[in-house]
Amino acid sequence: MSQTTDKPTRVMPSAAPTEAELAAWADLPRDEQVRRYQEMFKHPDCNTFTTDTPDEILAAARKRVAARRHG
Repeated sequence: MSQTTDKPTRVMPSAAPTEAELAAWADLPRDEQVRRYQEMFKHPDCNTFTTDTPDEILAAARKRVAARRHG
């Protein structure tokens, strides 16, 4: 019988990580954590300016989550 784990194979920084993601992140060496942060910040979305306030961004994210739960 094969064993499965809840650990993600390619964990990246997250604003809302699962317990499995937290454990997988903690298992990474510090230099790998830094490399993954650098990779994440190279993404075009991390270099886009917005006039939205943090509260507006949070409200929009909550709306998307609610839509996924009900859709």
